[in-house]
Amino acid sequence: MAPEITRLHHVGHVVRDMPAALALYRRLGFALPGPSYPAMAPHDGGALEPFGAANTHADFAQDFIELVTVVDARGVGSRVPADARLVPLNAPAAAMPLLMERINTTSANLSACLDRYEGLHILMFSSPDIEATAARLTNSGVKHGGINTVRRPVGPQVEVVRYLEIDGVRPGMEAEGRIGVVADLDRGIQSSRAVEHPNGAVGLVDATLCIADFELDAVRTRYEAYLDRTPTDNGHGYVFDLGEATLTLVPASGLAEDLPGQQPPALPALVAYTVAVRDLAATKNLLQANEVPLCRAASGELFVPATAAIGTVIAFR
Repeated sequence: MAPEITRLHHVGHVVRDMPAALALYRRLGFALPGPSYPAMAPHDGGALEPFGAANTHADFAQDFIELVTVVDARGVGSRVPADARLVPLNAPAAAMPLLMERINTTSANLSACLDRYEGLHILMFSSPDIEATAARLTNSGVKHGGINTVRRPVGPQVEVVRYLEIDGVRPGMEAEGRIGVVADLDRGIQSSRAVEHPNGAVGLVDATLCIADFELDAVRTRYEAYLDRTPTDNGHGYVFDLGEATLTLVPASGLAEDLPGQQPPALPALVAYTVAVRDLAATKNLLQANEVPLCRAASGELFVPATAAIGTVIAFR
């Protein structure tokens, strides 16, 4: 039977300063709406105050890039963009404890990510049958937190998001970050969000995970279980073909060969993602006009180095 995972669902770039990150992404030619911040009033009649995790998306037809920060008592993420949207936390009283638990867990995991480094920490795959994926993972001995369901309004419609997270070094977290599977996006709803990006980006086509050389085979085995497929050996690492995208595993000793001048911020680390664009020459012209530093990958793709993109390489194909 063919593997049910067929593409990337989204990657998540975790940042400390959301206004600065928004400015960067817009200079890179991505169209992002103002971020959403969950909010509560500290007392009856008080003004709404943001808390938890805030995010926004660069949306494509079938996937997206998430830009996310966490608001906590240490001041991380405390700068709220002028175009942010405060979303009052509304839930039945009986559901509120579970909702707050999930928000607090997410915030704690994001804070742990930022303690490691600022950059790419979220990698979610897409499945048309999330129940089958959950059952397969369970039968393969892969620990996960079960299927979670979130409902949120999108205009007159309600979007149902169903997802699971792999349990690794802690619940909902692997050593490299938040790894999981999400049910395929509703194409009708997602098409209403997808926009024309000035840089011509149309979708995610790769995520790159850098691993210590001695751990490469162990991590490959782990992802074989997650993805239910065998990767191709590209000579110094492995490439999982998902059908509509790839996951590349590269040893630390080979990263600079693939992405000249780049070093992992930690090991293991999600070090890069790649988007497909309509016209690479036009993308290059826009980035150069915006004075964005550009490098050339061994594959010939253009990329923005991690030092210029808040800790993650952003490549264009």
